[in-house]
Amino acid sequence: MHALSPAAKAQWQIHFCVLLWGFTAILGKLITLDALPLVWWRMLLVVAALALLPRAWRGLRAMSGRLMLAYAGIGVIVALHWLTFYASIKLANASVGATCIALATPFTALIEPKLAGRRFSMRELLLGLAVLPGVALVAGGVPTQMRLGLLVGTVSAVLVALFGSLNKRLVEHGDAFSVTGLELGAGALSLMLLAPVLALVHPSLGGDPFVLPGAHDGVYLVVLALACTLLPFSLWLVALRHMSAFATQLATNLEPVYAIALAALLLGEQNELTPMFYLGAAIIIAAVFVHPLIMRPRRISQPELAATAEAKGVTE
Repeated sequence: MHALSPAAKAQWQIHFCVLLWGFTAILGKLITLDALPLVWWRMLLVVAALALLPRAWRGLRAMSGRLMLAYAGIGVIVALHWLTFYASIKLANASVGATCIALATPFTALIEPKLAGRRFSMRELLLGLAVLPGVALVAGGVPTQMRLGLLVGTVSAVLVALFGSLNKRLVEHGDAFSVTGLELGAGALSLMLLAPVLALVHPSLGGDPFVLPGAHDGVYLVVLALACTLLPFSLWLVALRHMSAFATQLATNLEPVYAIALAALLLGEQNELTPMFYLGAAIIIAAVFVHPLIMRPRRISQPELAATAEAKGVTE
């Protein structure tokens, strides 16, 4: 039996991450805290768990101050993404909040080439745009009172594209646990400092980060932090070494499919599971599995041309 290649292993890791992330919208709906304290506690619990790992501290000591500052900046974007994601869920529902994340695909196709320093791909942009009808069908028609949640969810999708592309640029320079701890620690600190300003932007973005969760919320927060954040976030950073940010984001488009199915089972949001849902899910799934096929390098018959192409790939 042949061992999996790093790229194939990365694909399996991403799909496992997406499955775990499918539960985040459900937990966000079950937790009664406002969006800001929810995200703050989520990040704080992950950082506390990582602080117990000597490997995370060794990785931090190996980083330069400039690199640590760059990861901290990305952490602020991660925090704002999660804040807008959970605000979208509170303003609409778990299904709408999760579906909006699929909008990050075309944004990533446009942003990643600029931030990660790779060539722009028209095929990726078209594939990202092809996902949009599937997203619209999965959402199934958002009622008027949920449209603000849809708008906030779209902002969250832009932030996903930003931090995913920036992490792709820097992912080779730090240990996954160390990067996770640094980014989420900086994110938690930024939310604490920005809380008064965010409350002025919109009440759904505000809240007291220091509010103590009850026993009910506490259990869900621990599950959210450890099973749905620490593990998949670290695995995602490892997989990102062998995949583009666009490829990982395209796979993440399966998250709303998992989330909406789980929302129907656990939260009674069966109204989303219409024929439109199945058609939209089929479009999203097709895009995920078509991507590796259309992006597969062409076979070059002449060895000297193959060598030239390989050398060019190394230098880009």
